[in-house]
Amino acid sequence: MTAPSQTLAELVELMDLEQLETTLFRGLNGPGTHVFGGQVLGQAIVAATRTVGAERHLHSLHGYFLRPGDHSRPIVYDVDPIRDGKSFNTRRVVGIQKGRAIFNLSASFQIREPGVEHDASMPPAPDPETLPSDREHYQKLAKDDPKLLRFAYRYDLIDSRQV
Repeated sequence: MTAPSQTLAELVELMDLEQLETTLFRGLNGPGTHVFGGQVLGQAIVAATRTVGAERHLHSLHGYFLRPGDHSRPIVYDVDPIRDGKSFNTRRVVGIQKGRAIFNLSASFQIREPGVEHDASMPPAPDPETLPSDREHYQKLAKDDPKLLRFAYRYDLIDSRQV
């Protein structure tokens, strides 16, 4: 079994949308035969981000996958600049293929401001380098059950480890 392989440069290029109009963007699909949700979400965020000032940062979002995407066609992202306030910007992005919405995103952007800080201290944890990667974990499990090897390929680009 072979896994789709992409370099970081290819992923960055996939997120570099073509601007068609002020609030209209086109995104291409990566290698393979499927449109992946993370790609659609990432491209929608890029489209929304390009319509706000550089001092604004993504604050919150809600995304809805409405229909499966067609890998053979680009995705057009239509950004609706719902509100531009003093501290917040609100954007709605619709990912479109064949004239129909396949994805809908609502996003809020905010200027960084001082505010109330509250968090718990991080508990002691081992250094990540001392833990086996999830890829190694699935490769080990696949020795007893080869069909589990397909899960190991999910970690080719992102190094994740469980504590």
